[in-house]
Amino acid sequence: MRKTTLAVTALGVTAALALAGCAGGSSDDSAGGDGTADLRVWLNGTDTPQEARDYLVSTFEKDHPGSTLTIEEQAWTGLVDKLTTNLSGSDSPDVVEVGNTQAAAFTSAGAFLDLSDVQEELGGDDLLPGFVEAGSYDGKLYAAPYYSGARLVFYKKDLLANAGLTVPTTLDEYVSNGVALAAANPGVSGIYFPGQDWYNALPYIWENGGEIATQDGDTWTSSFSSPESIAGLKQVQEVMTKASVAPKDGNETDPQVPFCEGVVANLSAPSWVKGSILAPADADAPGCPDQEANLGVYALPGKDGGAAHVFAGGSNIAVAAKSAHPELATDALEIMLSDEYQSILGENGLVPAKISLASTLGTDEVATAIAEAAANAKLTPASPKWADVEASGALQDFFVGIAQGGDVEQLAKALDEKIDGILNS
Repeated sequence: MRKTTLAVTALGVTAALALAGCAGGSSDDSAGGDGTADLRVWLNGTDTPQEARDYLVSTFEKDHPGSTLTIEEQAWTGLVDKLTTNLSGSDSPDVVEVGNTQAAAFTSAGAFLDLSDVQEELGGDDLLPGFVEAGSYDGKLYAAPYYSGARLVFYKKDLLANAGLTVPTTLDEYVSNGVALAAANPGVSGIYFPGQDWYNALPYIWENGGEIATQDGDTWTSSFSSPESIAGLKQVQEVMTKASVAPKDGNETDPQVPFCEGVVANLSAPSWVKGSILAPADADAPGCPDQEANLGVYALPGKDGGAAHVFAGGSNIAVAAKSAHPELATDALEIMLSDEYQSILGENGLVPAKISLASTLGTDEVATAIAEAAANAKLTPASPKWADVEASGALQDFFVGIAQGGDVEQLAKALDEKIDGILNS
């Protein structure tokens, strides 16, 4: 196990899985047969609501008497290394959730079973096309869409009103509102922006005409130091240093906590965070349901108005290549892509994996904001090695440096060199 983990750092996901005998491999489809099994499903973070988890367990165990299904919750932090280690080992989980930006690394490395034969049963043309693309390799589907969700801005209505401000219509106004709110409310983040949160930095780059990385043939070129990207990054630094009192080296995990503690005026977060904010106060991850009337939401505005280009968050779901029970695991996957299960996700603010179920999001202001944001949402570079970029910590370190007031141009040039080295290795 230790050797595999070290291999991730040195060689990247694809090479590490290949060394472990995962690449190009597959499970014996008869291993699980129609017998009984104790199936293990890895879900990440608290994004999947408890109602959906309960539905998966009860439905699977009803359909397969004598078998059990156990959900093992994994942390997003360090997930790439943990997946690489466990998917290549003898004790692999059966079904795994993977972030849409990480999927290409594992599909190209042979870590997942080919789902092409059951793609129609999973949803076929009704599945989110961008996430089908993210979960496919060499023309075959290995990781099905699980859910999507654009980032929205959740805000405290009273703080905005008390400062004499209105919902912003441009990105510049959003930034100036955040600075003004922080100045008017000492100890409060006008815009909550912990240093490691690179996902929320991407809209500033894209809205100023920059890109993360571009491809020319087989060569990738990181673009953080382009003039357009630098303009966006300087806006990020303004927010981090003048509008946010979030930890300069903190991450975006559990943003509902500071929001509910009353130290956040504006919070840019995935749409499903509304459920976390309004979770019962006595829940395992308590929220602040008493703030529902004071909770507002809008799509992050673009530089010239309209909705900004935001990161299209979300996940894919796959059957591990080394699952001991591939048939049962595929059955579990079909339950997770069923209309019933996906409707539960939609009703809890996650964009369903099926286009036809978009109406389950409802018609409230959150659903409206999701529709606006999703129309302009973008993905990270479609490189199988992008997961290695994320796992390297280079992005997190870069934005911590910006949050601490570092020289944006110098930091960006150094980051481009690191990313170029990873994507083209």
